[in-house]
Amino acid sequence: MADLLARASVQRVHAALSEAGIPPRITLLDLSASTAVQASAGLGISVGQIASSLIFRLPDDSPVLVITSGAHRVDEEHVARQLGVTHLGRADADYVKQWSGFSIGGVAPLGWPSSEGVTTAMDESLFAYDEVWAAAGHPHTVFPVAPEALQRATRARVLSVRP
Repeated sequence: MADLLARASVQRVHAALSEAGIPPRITLLDLSASTAVQASAGLGISVGQIASSLIFRLPDDSPVLVITSGAHRVDEEHVARQLGVTHLGRADADYVKQWSGFSIGGVAPLGWPSSEGVTTAMDESLFAYDEVWAAAGHPHTVFPVAPEALQRATRARVLSVRP
C-alpha cells in the first residue's frame, strides 16, 4: 500500500500542491476513497468536507472541473447557466483520463498535465469548512486543504452547484 505514494499520479499532485504553496500532506487510506461517503468514513469527517472533483464536457467539448462538496449532487443545468453555456455533458472514463491524467475515483483538482482550456468551478458550500479533503491522484490517497487555498490554486470560479 505504501508504494501508492510513489505512483506518478500521486507525485504529480504532491508537486502541484508544493508549487501552489499548499503543504503536501497526502494521506494514504486503507479503504478506497473513490466516493465521498467512503472518503469521509475513512477520515472520520463529515461527507460535506469532501471536495469531489467531477469532470463534465462543455458544448465545445472542452472540460469543466467542478469541485463540489461530497454532500451535494451537481445540478448540471444550474451550473451550466452560471457558466453561461447551454449545457454540461457527461464525461466518460477515457475523457476524464485524457484531460486530467487521473482515473475516475482518484481525480485530483491539481496536478493535471495542463490547465489550459479547462474551466474550473468550486462549490460555495465548501467554504463553510476550515479544511476540506480532496483526492490525491489515486482512490486510496487524499489531502487536506483550506477551501480558500484550493480556490486560489485552481483559479476556480465559486458558484452554487444546486439551486
